[in-house]
Amino acid sequence: MKLNKAGYNGLFLPELNISLDGYHPEANYSFVSHAHADHMPRNKKTKAYASRATLALMKRRGFTGEENILEFYSPFETEHFRVTLFPAGHILGSAMIFIESESGSLLYTGDYRTPPSPASEGFDAPDHTDYLITEATFSLPIYRWKSHTELQEDIIEFAVSSLEKGYTPIFLGYNLGKAQEIMHLLAPLNHPVMIHGAGFKLCDVYEEHGIELGNYSAYDRENCQGKILIAPSSTLSNGFASNVSKVKVAYCSGWAANEARRSQLSADKLIPLSDHLDFFELIKFCKRLTPQKVFITHTPNPDVVKHYLSNEGIDSGFLKLEMENEDQ
Repeated sequence: MKLNKAGYNGLFLPELNISLDGYHPEANYSFVSHAHADHMPRNKKTKAYASRATLALMKRRGFTGEENILEFYSPFETEHFRVTLFPAGHILGSAMIFIESESGSLLYTGDYRTPPSPASEGFDAPDHTDYLITEATFSLPIYRWKSHTELQEDIIEFAVSSLEKGYTPIFLGYNLGKAQEIMHLLAPLNHPVMIHGAGFKLCDVYEEHGIELGNYSAYDRENCQGKILIAPSSTLSNGFASNVSKVKVAYCSGWAANEARRSQLSADKLIPLSDHLDFFELIKFCKRLTPQKVFITHTPNPDVVKHYLSNEGIDSGFLKLEMENEDQ
């Protein structure tokens, strides 16, 4: 099965005229795994096939093209191939794209998380695939995540202890996915939450799909003191909550596993809450699917993953796509 690069992050399957997470002028079908900017087609007026929530989030982010909703587990068939979406557990709407054709079967993961984010539809996958295209953002054995129960305890404890001491807690997380997951984990507190405006406009899609986000409103600089605040890390240098004298900052990302991030962001707390799977779940998933070949993407160094997969008798290679420049 031939794989060509399409745009800076997408793929094009010329034998099937399919694009995956990118735009290609020759593609008859453009399948999108999720609504993060680096996975949406650069041509926002193209025809896209994706899950219901992904298309709703894409519209919020400027997509104006033709929408073709695909339900999870409900195959889309043409004369030359069959495509089935499986929930990827990364963010709301995220899907792994399973393609079956005469050339064999291919599972394209996009970005995925297992165990899944609690602010997603969960995680599932086919029993087997001939070829697997997998991200490996956290591709070293130093990355092993805590359970979501432990992470929720860390998040709630930071918020409560900060508030009790008269501080305004700020959680740093990307506006789509991470922010809503933090809100979902904080919801049992029922304390007022303010989220950055770019994230606020996405929250109703989560609620429409049954994800509880708690007592929240859009960030209001003049009234944010004493609230729980959520914003991307880039906003700290742009005056976010700079009028509040006493703040405590928690950085929520898989990269929080690296202590160096504390000084880089002047963070009081590092919480390794990632919307990607850790190294050990990645190897486990590849073993479960027993593919003929694994194509590794989105990693600064594929050699460690290739070494571990080789020890399991699984052939693999690096497929160069651009890394996402966002907090993970």
